[in-house]
Amino acid sequence: MAVPMIDLRAQYRSIKPEIDAAIAEVFETQGFVGGPKVEQFEAGIARYLGVEHAVAVASGTDALLLSLKAAGVKDGDEVITTTFSFFATAGAIANVGAKPVFVDIDPATFNIDATQIESRVTGRTRAIVPVHLYGQCADMDPIMAVAAKHGLRVIEDAAQSLGARYKGRLGSTLGDAAAISFYPTKNLGGAGDGGMVVTKDRELAGAVRLLRAHGGDQSYYHRVVGTNSRLDAIQAAVLHVKLKYLEQWNERRRANAAHYDRLLKQMPEVVTPVEAPGNYHVYHQFVIRLPQRDEAKALLTRKGIGCAVFYPVPLHSQQCFQHLGYGQTDFPRASQACKEVLALPMYVELTPDQQGEVVAALKEHLRG
Repeated sequence: MAVPMIDLRAQYRSIKPEIDAAIAEVFETQGFVGGPKVEQFEAGIARYLGVEHAVAVASGTDALLLSLKAAGVKDGDEVITTTFSFFATAGAIANVGAKPVFVDIDPATFNIDATQIESRVTGRTRAIVPVHLYGQCADMDPIMAVAAKHGLRVIEDAAQSLGARYKGRLGSTLGDAAAISFYPTKNLGGAGDGGMVVTKDRELAGAVRLLRAHGGDQSYYHRVVGTNSRLDAIQAAVLHVKLKYLEQWNERRRANAAHYDRLLKQMPEVVTPVEAPGNYHVYHQFVIRLPQRDEAKALLTRKGIGCAVFYPVPLHSQQCFQHLGYGQTDFPRASQACKEVLALPMYVELTPDQQGEVVAALKEHLRG
């Protein structure tokens, strides 16, 4: 039985009439950029998270970039973040002219090790960007304490974690702002790229609104140098339909993760995801550790079972960051994770039989 890494068609088929009607309405009005659909979706996200401001932008990467700019991060500043994340986390920092300052991970959760952050603070540090990786919040209380002590901004990279909770509080609401991605494979995914900045800070939200529209709040008058980063109305329409299903979809992901856990208990060589105490993990990815990871990946691929490595190279080892002077062994936990992690199929419509096929292939790998 072939098992895809994710089946977007299955999700579409489950709500096809609603999606088609929402898209048709946009075409009927011919209002494709900004407008009521985008405002409606922004309001929906703000209500869901309980924040005052939600500003839609063109991608999760832009949400990070514009959040940092709006927070005043600029050329010559330093921003502390994890070395184990999708490239956009550090890329956004570099693209505002700042220096990414990397920190190793907690080996259990794969999130930034909050205990190591304060030792990286210097006179140039302006912000911290914790990543809520794979669908689980980083340990935010100690991060916020360090930020308060040193007067730093905290921008949550919540691209993989919409709906996740930390000690009863929704992620994306714990720092000064959060960057959300609506890439199609996300727990709340659109029909293309899309992102959002959410914040309780009116001035920061206002700055993002300016920056996303070429730095102006009326046509042809520009207060600052911004860019073009708008969410299309079609994306907003699709996402607004899906938003009401997010909680139940996240619960289904958690049920699928629990089933994987039950099946994998009989395989002590496989380390399954750890949900930290007080966290509500939404399992954007179900990531295991196992021996001979590359051989396992090759076997699953031959059998038609989707899997992926998130991520094979830590950020401090990327060629574009060699000028920062980090050594290959500076962050051993992240480097070790890069050799061992494997993401298994994870989506709402995944069936127990499909999960059984995945686990049977892993058993075959371990027997070999």
